[in-house]
Amino acid sequence: MNAVETERCAVTEGGANQRARFLLLHWDIDCRASELAFALDPLPKNELPPPAIFTEEDCQDLDAFGLAKSYFDLKEYDRAAYFLRGCRSQKAYFLYMYSRYLSGEKKKDDETVDSLGPLEKGQVRNEALRELRVELSKKHSAGELDGFALYLYGVVLRKLDLLKEAVDVFVEATHALPLHWGAWLELCNLITNIEMLKALSLPDCWIKDFFMAHMYTELQMIKEALQKYQSLIEAGFSKSTYIISQIAVAYHNIRDIDQALALFNELREQDPFRIENMDTFSNLLYVRSMKPELSYLAHNLVEIDKYRVETCCVIGNYYSLRSQHEKAALYFQRALKLNPRCLGAWTLMGHEYMEMKNTSAAIQAYRHAIEVNKRDYRAWYGLGQTYEILKMPFYCLYYYRKAHQLRPNDSRMLVALGESYEKLSQQVEAKKCYWRAYSVGDVERMALLKLAKLHEQLNESDDAAQCYIIYIQDIFSCGEQLEHAEVSTALRYLGQYYFKNKHYDEASLCAQRCCDYNDAREEGKALLRQISQVRDQTETSSTDLFGPLSSNNTPVRRVSPLDLSSFTP
Repeated sequence: MNAVETERCAVTEGGANQRARFLLLHWDIDCRASELAFALDPLPKNELPPPAIFTEEDCQDLDAFGLAKSYFDLKEYDRAAYFLRGCRSQKAYFLYMYSRYLSGEKKKDDETVDSLGPLEKGQVRNEALRELRVELSKKHSAGELDGFALYLYGVVLRKLDLLKEAVDVFVEATHALPLHWGAWLELCNLITNIEMLKALSLPDCWIKDFFMAHMYTELQMIKEALQKYQSLIEAGFSKSTYIISQIAVAYHNIRDIDQALALFNELREQDPFRIENMDTFSNLLYVRSMKPELSYLAHNLVEIDKYRVETCCVIGNYYSLRSQHEKAALYFQRALKLNPRCLGAWTLMGHEYMEMKNTSAAIQAYRHAIEVNKRDYRAWYGLGQTYEILKMPFYCLYYYRKAHQLRPNDSRMLVALGESYEKLSQQVEAKKCYWRAYSVGDVERMALLKLAKLHEQLNESDDAAQCYIIYIQDIFSCGEQLEHAEVSTALRYLGQYYFKNKHYDEASLCAQRCCDYNDAREEGKALLRQISQVRDQTETSSTDLFGPLSSNNTPVRRVSPLDLSSFTP
């Protein structure tokens, strides 16, 4: 664990410079460094970094440190801490404090397993945290903490829910040891919005670009994240499997499934034994219902390491796709036993409990996911859906708002918000949400239908017709085949609307199209008979109906009269 002192290093546009390679080779606390170093061009022999320099204190503590490190690797944390008492080197002090911290975490986990219920589990705490905070605080005030010790101090503060102080300490840790990725990740988990990110004073080091790209992905700023990763690829990391995986995750977040699948398949070719991020890959296979591919992935990961969190999540997704929800939940539980802070496992387990109609367990799972990461929109959205099933619209509105704040351009969140407002008789807000959902790109193509029906309920016939027309034209232009009830509903209303306004050509066309659908056929025939009777009495030509709409809060564009001539159901 050689601490690299505060280094300033930039990655040039032509490629990563030699100093970057030197720092990567010394960044030996995480395999991420090795992946990045492997992606760079090899260094010539005369430019290889020199061996680490030992201080006098390091030499004096070498034997005790080696012994304690052996015990630490065997997870005998109390034993490791015992033999590090009195050591003076920075490395030995960090291992001493870290061993005490992990000992407390291990005892907490043991007590959690032995506890009887969720109330008792919530009361279990790491008893070592307060002592560690007092000791580390004294050292911090005296300026005696190096980058690793600052990282541990930040973790302790976060565990004690002293989040503001934790952010300051993690920022200080990144300045003291820029290449400690763990400090950057902890900082990432505490940043809630872009304003908070911009306010941080971060070190001017090339690794900051990796952090910013990661943060942009977490904050759903996918365009900015992809630009950052592209610049890193051009800077010399074109072979980095880490960057490929992060780009794939970014495309997954914006639901560009084809691009994400292509990148994950490329990743599997470059590193067939990689397990990290394979749970995200399985989510994509699940969405596309690619059962053979998901089955192959699950079997492959079991052969590599069946006791990995990602492996359990992949198997859980496989059973979920086969509608074996109890088995799926079991594997997500196994993943959480391996890592209680696995965000994806908590969220997916909530989904499984929803499928099994176990709303109380689903709520508990989603709440655990939010405790792990408050930026997980899926957990907020899941809670909204759960309370919607329980017919608690005020709760729904709260959780859907949270999800919308995290995904402001996701039409599903906006439609859910609109439905909640509608149930609470707040029609103005509901109409705004439905129109916004259509404007940002309605994934499920339901926003305009819901908006039209809401206008219909409020007797705003012009606006309802306008929305139905836009919906029909969008569907026909895309050539999509939706459920007949959705299209026939719009055609039925438009036929009656045109007839009432004496536009018999358009009314006749809509009525004819209604005859193509079983649920609207009789109404279509009846409308055709009415039109025929009226035409026998008088001749009326069809004109452009749509002038300015009545004044209300829904912005609607001008459209031409409905043209269904090219559509074949």
